[in-house]
Amino acid sequence: MNYSTIKYHDVANGPGVRVSLFVSGCHHHCPGCFNPETWDFENGDVFTESVMEKIINALKPDYIKGLSLLGGEPLEYINQRGILPLVRRVKFMYPEKDIWCYTGYDFEKDIVNEMFTKWPETKELVSMIDVIVDGKFVEELKDLKLRFRGSSNQRIIDVKESLKQGTIMPWEDKGIH
Repeated sequence: MNYSTIKYHDVANGPGVRVSLFVSGCHHHCPGCFNPETWDFENGDVFTESVMEKIINALKPDYIKGLSLLGGEPLEYINQRGILPLVRRVKFMYPEKDIWCYTGYDFEKDIVNEMFTKWPETKELVSMIDVIVDGKFVEELKDLKLRFRGSSNQRIIDVKESLKQGTIMPWEDKGIH
């Protein structure tokens, strides 16, 4: 897996100050995408053990709220396999920090009903993600007033509650920034 960039003090992609990993590779190619250079799976640098260590260390301070996974597309199969070891380590070392994932895939249709049955990695990975922002970016639905998403069709999903309830449960901002 390649990655495009890492933001070590990101305040735009989830609540609080976060470490954000932008993976390379995306098949969605949404018109108006804010990050089209990440569509290419060869873009950026190889995600190595030493890069993972830098992210793990950057998450250590108490003021860092969590990790955000963006792209590109984190849930492309090759990227799932690349970020799974990172997510495992983050959950083990920092269970109090949350993990957000931004994906163009639809939570029910693509992730739960398709990817869960095709790839065991998906089920494990998603079980450790706290919040998924799902849905392709739709330029005609772009709204700069929306928090943590680019277009009004995208949903902010509480993953654990949604899996538990068997229906989409929206993430509720509990005022923790």
